[in-house]
Amino acid sequence: MTDLTAPLGPLAYFLDLHPSLGDFRADALEGLALEQKAISPMYFYDEHGSKIFDRITTLEDYYPTRTEKSIFLGNAAEITAAIGAKTAIFEYGSGSSEKIQWLINGLVDPVAYVAMDISKEHLVENASNQARMQKIPVAAVCANFHTPIDLPQNILPNPDRWLGYFPGSTLGNMEPETAIAFLNRASDTLGPNAKFLLGIDQEKDPKILNTAYNDREGMSAAFNLNLLTRMKRELDAVVTIDDFEHYAFYDEKFCRIEMHLRAVRPTEIVISDQKFAFKKDETLHTEFSYKYSIDRLESLVESTPWRLEKNWTDEKGWFATCLLSNN
Repeated sequence: MTDLTAPLGPLAYFLDLHPSLGDFRADALEGLALEQKAISPMYFYDEHGSKIFDRITTLEDYYPTRTEKSIFLGNAAEITAAIGAKTAIFEYGSGSSEKIQWLINGLVDPVAYVAMDISKEHLVENASNQARMQKIPVAAVCANFHTPIDLPQNILPNPDRWLGYFPGSTLGNMEPETAIAFLNRASDTLGPNAKFLLGIDQEKDPKILNTAYNDREGMSAAFNLNLLTRMKRELDAVVTIDDFEHYAFYDEKFCRIEMHLRAVRPTEIVISDQKFAFKKDETLHTEFSYKYSIDRLESLVESTPWRLEKNWTDEKGWFATCLLSNN
């Protein structure tokens, strides 16, 4: 089902693809029944979980957010020059659209900004705020990362090219084959002669990565354990939260952080009268976070229409902002 509203308040248009927000109960029951118990990381982000994550991004131990910001600020003129003039921006997972201002301000004659996110209420609110601030048309698309998107025609001014914008390191939360499929769909959405500005967390000393995901203030642990609190509150789950601990580690073979909830003693989770037993040290997998070298990113995008045009990193080489093109 697709709804197009043009315009919606200050927005040039609002395209609602009615993305699934998931069925927490069904997904929890299915995931807990697996041999390696697992649940989607999408369930981290209730109101409380989102606030915890916002706190994580400010921690000394958690480097990605501030490091990416330093790359943008230190290379803004070069990045925007490489993107080119008369560009329309499509931001994936726009959230509060906090990271878009520097890009719009730095581009030469930007044509439009389209925010995409899964949460309809927050998307409309934040995109509308941007529309009131910007001198260019702003639109919004309610969708998830894994849905094909056909942008409405003849509503926004025609750009010389579209730019996909995907800051942060969210691509790393996708399995490589899923990331490839996402980039293929993005090329279809943005059309020929497009560019894509992408953030990636780079491979580095495992000690740095393990510290970032096991911060000294315990915010990562609180973020992870909040899943169990959600189960109790929203699913009437019977679970003793103190029976579990946050468990995150860097797997050098797969170049990824793995995040789990690990049972510290034999225990069980009961949902809808279904019991799921945990042995001591058995885990519930909650997230992957892949780390990429530039070479490995180039290898990944070889399976897509995109090619790596340029990249910028911080002085330590911890994070990279990468510009892809499909022309």
